[in-house]
Amino acid sequence: MTTSLLLALTLFAFVSTVTPGPNNMMLLASGANFGFRRTIPHMLGISIGFSIMVILVGVGMVQIFDAWPTSYTLLKYVSIAYLLYLAYKIATTKQAATNNSSTSRPFTFVQASLFQWVNPKAWTMALTSLSVYSPNQDIISTLIVAAVFALVNLPSVSIWALVGKQMQRWLGSTKRLRTFNISMALILVVSLIPAL
Repeated sequence: MTTSLLLALTLFAFVSTVTPGPNNMMLLASGANFGFRRTIPHMLGISIGFSIMVILVGVGMVQIFDAWPTSYTLLKYVSIAYLLYLAYKIATTKQAATNNSSTSRPFTFVQASLFQWVNPKAWTMALTSLSVYSPNQDIISTLIVAAVFALVNLPSVSIWALVGKQMQRWLGSTKRLRTFNISMALILVVSLIPAL
């Protein structure tokens, strides 16, 4: 991969991971509800889980969609249903930002990693980056795409959790936190419009 292509890939990875989407809306809500430190496994799960997804898609999972086009449609509907469920969970979170006694928990590393497989934006990012930056689907360029996303993704998504954490003081009241959580849930639902 040439230096100019690598730079273009890095810029694409940054723009696609730092812009709003299901992962970032959930990290913003997690940072606000649970704090930055408790959100770290969620951030790591996104970064590593997405990179693994890129590798698996790059080495042949796309062929499954080509062979069985209905599998992609099924994945899309499962993804939308799961995101609607997550939006409901965010909207009904009752934890005050400073209260650690709630039964609500942030996403674990494994949950965040697995979430990438039902995240429509993650699929779009993976398929686009592989078709542009690894068009021959060779393993080396696929690994480079995955590595660039792994390096760029973590700092990009951390911004959202940090902003959420900084909002904790303002969200100290139950009413404000509830309004925030409902707003985040609605934004998550709106982020599904492109998938529809």
